[in-house]
Amino acid sequence: MTKTARLYGGSLYDLASEEKLTEGILEQMEMVCSLFREEPSYLRLLAEPSIPKTERVGLLDAAFEGKIETYLLNFLKLLCENGMLREFSGCCQEFRSRYNEDHGIAEAAVTSAVPLTEKQKEALKARLEKISNKTIQLTLKVDPRVVGGIKAELEGKQLDGTLQERLSGLRKKVTEIIV
Repeated sequence: MTKTARLYGGSLYDLASEEKLTEGILEQMEMVCSLFREEPSYLRLLAEPSIPKTERVGLLDAAFEGKIETYLLNFLKLLCENGMLREFSGCCQEFRSRYNEDHGIAEAAVTSAVPLTEKQKEALKARLEKISNKTIQLTLKVDPRVVGGIKAELEGKQLDGTLQERLSGLRKKVTEIIV
């Protein structure tokens, strides 16, 4: 994430906080971000310097006016006018980060060899919430290379309970004993 994205995303978050609109704007930002990912040609069109700024801003109005908060629409227009619409994804990350911090939420990316059952997901979420003292938002991935167990990343920390990691630990202990 660029310094510009942090600055702009943080400024929008401050404004949304003052107006008590953080939750709604966050949902809408993620929806717009998803739209930009699904339709990269639309983002390229909005960033095309050969199209006059007024036309590009008009495209944003046509697509989003009345569908998203005015503050967010004006934010998109500002980015468009300044040729920085490609920074929107980073702005979303900064907004989400500030929102999570203010609401005691932590994101955890969990990788397992097989899909987890609902009961396992709930138990894992409860365990991670106990470790972090925060509400956890789980992102689950399946990777057969894990073989067994799970690997979690929580607030920049790796929690590795995979079979690979356990075998590696045993190998290290055996090597230390032999040497």
